[in-house]
Amino acid sequence: MTLESVNAKGGKPGAADIRGCVFDIQRFSIQDGPGIRTTVFFKGCPLSCWWCSNPESQSPKAQLIYFSHLCQRCYKCVEACPNHANQVRPDGSLEIDRGLCQACGKCVEACLPEARRVSGKEMTVSEVVEIVRKDAPFYRNSGGGVTASGGEATSQPEFLLELFKQCQQRGYHTALDTCGYVKWEVLEPILEHVDLVLYDIKHMDPELHKHFTGVGNEVILENARRIAARGVPMILRIPLITGCNDSEQNIRDIAKFALELGGVEVNLLPYHKFGLKKYEALGMEYKLRDTEALKEEDVKTVTGIIQSYGLRVQVI
Repeated sequence: MTLESVNAKGGKPGAADIRGCVFDIQRFSIQDGPGIRTTVFFKGCPLSCWWCSNPESQSPKAQLIYFSHLCQRCYKCVEACPNHANQVRPDGSLEIDRGLCQACGKCVEACLPEARRVSGKEMTVSEVVEIVRKDAPFYRNSGGGVTASGGEATSQPEFLLELFKQCQQRGYHTALDTCGYVKWEVLEPILEHVDLVLYDIKHMDPELHKHFTGVGNEVILENARRIAARGVPMILRIPLITGCNDSEQNIRDIAKFALELGGVEVNLLPYHKFGLKKYEALGMEYKLRDTEALKEEDVKTVTGIIQSYGLRVQVI
């Protein structure tokens, strides 16, 4: 989704006026590329991975997040909502009609215990650049820069492209964290302004990939090959999920694919449940509620398998 606005004079918007939907900007990030970085999280993703730790990133629109354990049942949110989306159940608890909620933020303003917040904010490229430029001294001293993540940043291609253009004009290193599920004609011009690609590989089996993420992996694997052929530096990132993609066969298949791409580095991201409460707060189902994280020795085993192919591996 790409959002544009008309400037104050009523003319065609300038590049810096291109608008996108962002749900977070994380400063002093050290796990999204080299050095100290600022990571911009875009809303909207074509995948719906079972283990997604940022479920608020999947929808391209702003969303209301409601943490019921913080609610004091004052019901001021009921009065504040212009769309009557907040309803009181017979037991006194609150129910949100997500079909009526427009994430306008009126109930957030009325909620004193801060049990509510809106995830997703429209910003111009210039507004984002104004934030990331504050960390420029850290980029210079650490070899860091700006990372676009999500969600899926390429789902807002014009916003992403202009953001990276302006970052590179200022000498900031740019990294794209992507699932790779995007048309090549959309991705190709963006790559001209990318210094590093952090490329997510979930599963090498197309049917299992579709089962766990909602889409097949054919486009993803082909885009990875094309990126490697262009010579853009790349790191493969594997979210290591217990019982989903941690089989020895899948790990070996990913290692072989990394060799096909030129022997690129592999990062392992072991499964965690940090996003569980956000699923509840969004009224979404969490399919891996009973899944446990891999044991340390299991992660070491996976690391050893990949290293046996002569590849550099890092657990993050």
